[in-house]
Amino acid sequence: MFELRPYSRKNYSMYNPFREMDELEKRFFSEPFGFFDNGALDEFKTDIKDEGDHYELEADLPGFDKKDIKLDINGDVLTVKAERHSEHEEKDKRGKYVRCERSYGSYSREFDLSNIDANNIKAKYENGVLKLNMPKKAASLSEPKHLEIE
Repeated sequence: MFELRPYSRKNYSMYNPFREMDELEKRFFSEPFGFFDNGALDEFKTDIKDEGDHYELEADLPGFDKKDIKLDINGDVLTVKAERHSEHEEKDKRGKYVRCERSYGSYSREFDLSNIDANNIKAKYENGVLKLNMPKKAASLSEPKHLEIE
């Protein structure tokens, strides 16, 4: 059971024969299974495509329920927040788990909406992917002007 370890590829510039022992010591003496002590997870990954008249944003949020994802617009800023709650009590985690890698906490990212028609954004969440269709604001076609120098 203990031989089931995640593969990690590290790119070290200098050889250090004691590096693995140092990492083992850090993991051994840290909080048990406390890889995300502050409750915040790594940021989620997004793709944004320009489709001409609108942008499409796709965000990977696997394992979340739709009710745990919040989309808030404040001025020209869209905040996407997703929160995952632990279904296990902390004492149960410490007592029974051999390895606990699934993390619980919250993700949050902000996006600039200055060129977006925020009133017509459409959101859909399906198969762990949040999809936003964000129409661009109508471009104001200003006529060229000539300014006189005083």
